[in-house]
Amino acid sequence: MKIKMILPALAEAESPFWRPIKYSLFPPLGLATLAAYVSPNDEVEIQDQHVEKLNLNDTPDLVILQVYITNAYRSYSIADHYRAKGTYVILGGLHVTSLPDEASKHADSVFLGPGEETFPQFLKDFKNRTPKKIYYSSIRTLERMPPIRRDLIKRHRYLVPNSIVVTRGCPHHCTFCYKDAFFESGKSFYTQIVDDALAEIDRLPGRHLYFLDDHLLGNQKFASSLFEGMKGMNRVFQGAATVDSILRGNLIEQAAEAGLRSVFVGFETFSPKNLKQSNKKQNLKRDYKEAVQRLHALGIMINGSFVFGLDEDDKDVFKRTVDWGVKNAITTSTYHVLTPYPGTKLFKDMESQNRVLTRNWDLYDTRHVVYKTTNLTAEELKQGYDWAYKEFYRWANIFEASFNHKSHKHKLKHLLYSGGWKKFEPLWNFIIKTKNLNNMLPLLESILSKVNYYEKESFSGNSVKLQRTTPTRQHNPVNN
Repeated sequence: MKIKMILPALAEAESPFWRPIKYSLFPPLGLATLAAYVSPNDEVEIQDQHVEKLNLNDTPDLVILQVYITNAYRSYSIADHYRAKGTYVILGGLHVTSLPDEASKHADSVFLGPGEETFPQFLKDFKNRTPKKIYYSSIRTLERMPPIRRDLIKRHRYLVPNSIVVTRGCPHHCTFCYKDAFFESGKSFYTQIVDDALAEIDRLPGRHLYFLDDHLLGNQKFASSLFEGMKGMNRVFQGAATVDSILRGNLIEQAAEAGLRSVFVGFETFSPKNLKQSNKKQNLKRDYKEAVQRLHALGIMINGSFVFGLDEDDKDVFKRTVDWGVKNAITTSTYHVLTPYPGTKLFKDMESQNRVLTRNWDLYDTRHVVYKTTNLTAEELKQGYDWAYKEFYRWANIFEASFNHKSHKHKLKHLLYSGGWKKFEPLWNFIIKTKNLNNMLPLLESILSKVNYYEKESFSGNSVKLQRTTPTRQHNPVNN
């Protein structure tokens, strides 16, 4: 049997703001994970439209499409194309789980929720010629999961091919977060067996890893054991965590010792009212500056995530957010226009209040305003969002943030990481076109090398006690 797995390009791929490097970071790991369940006798191919041109002239027996909200229309078009040829088509992913009735019109079968349980069952049904229209994930476990089919990944097309996911979901339930719809009616956060995760890491070549988990530190026992097992592996890695997990206990120290060098942190907003509105309880009464200082003390870079357009935001929110990021030496910032994804509580609330302005999913990219705003007009929100990106990544602010570090090595790391990410677009495009992107990985590993700040660090309660051996201070990572 010939099986084709496709990740269609997001709508942003046709936007003037399209950044090829942003979508050449990680391979389609979800598809490679499902491919592991396919029989060795079957022929499997994975195509990622972000990094290669799709071949639509073939006639596979089975086509599987991973659907996100801003590639939904493209996915439906590809699905319709193959179904017209007589190919059996499966649609799965976040958008399909949120809107199964919409997706079902373009598929022979749809998959709701994670596929580790349902995809093997489908393969049995398909070979027995008894496939179901809908497959719903009810058992949530990563036990006995076969090794990911990384042989199907075209590593040379990605900057960080060693992406990895060792957990599923998140223990928190923010109202604007898409994952709640995906994991509805089942476990919303669960982990691999530690030994299985370590075995997967051991199979990956080179030093660099990127954990794509929503919250790598979400299960303290699992994360602690994982980091303990990673000691001595000589890895450098990036991942995501919450302010709360950074300030609680010594888990972040264990992560740093295992090789954590940059972390994505969802600060989102400085307003307690906005945090309550978003059900982001884990950030309430937490000192953002203290979390930043703790990360900097460990030599961990920070990619700060911020959302604009929450109901308490005013015209000054953009400047306040940018100024805070520069002052606190945040290496990279990712800004988002609040977006009510279908299936989320935010969408349901806004829909009931008649605040949803459009169902054109191509616009649900966190760059456009798709809902009725309150204190800000839609124009003010969009203009403020655009201004924040330009302002934060002005050379003057990149230099100022870099020089807020006291260590010369850290200043240089900040400058290379932040400037290199946003200011050398033509160079990145050339490297991608000449298929040399993967050759830049040693440079990334070098920038992520350890910065020794302190001989001894101890954190007592909410106060940070530091004994310096060299003059030092702060740093940070990437997204938009």
